[in-house]
Amino acid sequence: MQVVDATIAEMRVFVRLAALAAFAMLTTGCKHTAPPTPLDQLNAEQMSGHAVFQARCATCHADRTDAKLHGPPLLGVFKRPYLPSGAPANDDRVTDAILHGHGLMPAMGNTMDQQDVNDVLAYLHTL
Repeated sequence: MQVVDATIAEMRVFVRLAALAAFAMLTTGCKHTAPPTPLDQLNAEQMSGHAVFQARCATCHADRTDAKLHGPPLLGVFKRPYLPSGAPANDDRVTDAILHGHGLMPAMGNTMDQQDVNDVLAYLHTL
């Protein structure tokens, strides 16, 4: 009887540990980023950036979803440490990619003025 009780106790400990390990793997493996700022909560600069994004960028880049179009989605672009290219995710690198292009992305410097770029950056920070 004691052998059976010991075996049952060991099994209970094993099941609890396995359940705890599974829970830990599930919760630490999921990296959830905050959702983008709702459009009705954007300030004037961010709204202008949204309009520029829709006109100049949305053909190739998704902004409010993680859908892949011709270019990588930009949802949470500044919430990650690196851009899809491997460059640091900061204003300087994103501005450089906008103005001069990168890989298959064409340079937009001849179609956007500095205010457009600043507004798009402000908008991208809300994603």
